[in-house]
Amino acid sequence: MSLLRLEDINTFYGGIHALKGVSLEVNEGEIVTLIGSNGAGKSTTLKTISGQVKPKSGKIVYNGKDITNTPPHVTALTGIAHVPEGRRIFPRLTVKENLEMGAFSVRDKRVIEERMERVFHYFPRIKERLQQKGGTMSGGEQQMLAIGRALMMQPKLLMLDEPSMGLAPIIVEQIFEIIKELNEEGMTILLVEQNAFQALQIAHRGYVIQTGEIVMSGLGKELLVNEQVREAYLA
Repeated sequence: MSLLRLEDINTFYGGIHALKGVSLEVNEGEIVTLIGSNGAGKSTTLKTISGQVKPKSGKIVYNGKDITNTPPHVTALTGIAHVPEGRRIFPRLTVKENLEMGAFSVRDKRVIEERMERVFHYFPRIKERLQQKGGTMSGGEQQMLAIGRALMMQPKLLMLDEPSMGLAPIIVEQIFEIIKELNEEGMTILLVEQNAFQALQIAHRGYVIQTGEIVMSGLGKELLVNEQVREAYLA
């Protein structure tokens, strides 16, 4: 069953046509990856879905409802969590305060504590750093915190923008293992990733975007062995 559907989305930055008729679909329970080079439109796609950027035309349908022009804070309340590129944690807040910001709409302290315990299950290191300022942690720890903060929303759809960027290979392995685990437990994931090899290994399906246009799509394992994809993104 389709959880998210983009229909012929056109997004502009001033006079720059950033997304050119982008159509894609994410079914419930899938990991879908969007791969492409820098500036191809990957981040813009996620920002358009989450409401940070308004499309000029086209339609975004989430969970059966049109959310095309929904403001970001309302989109978040519908169950879409967006972990942006570069992590964007609150550096001056403690780890605990960062996590609490992810549950901004929850009033019940018991529920917040339960969600926090779930985050600690995936990221035990975060539990050890609760009173530490977010900005003083390593890049890998900050990425864990950014994902943890998104999980505090208990999203139906988790959108991850370049979660492996700038991280040591061993941390990248850990992050991808957690993405797989989250999915196995029922979470739907839309993954934007420059590390195409890692992304396609865990994705059920993938889309390739070039200069704002979807140029190819298929099963993750099919794209992994596709000659064009291998030459452009896996060489």
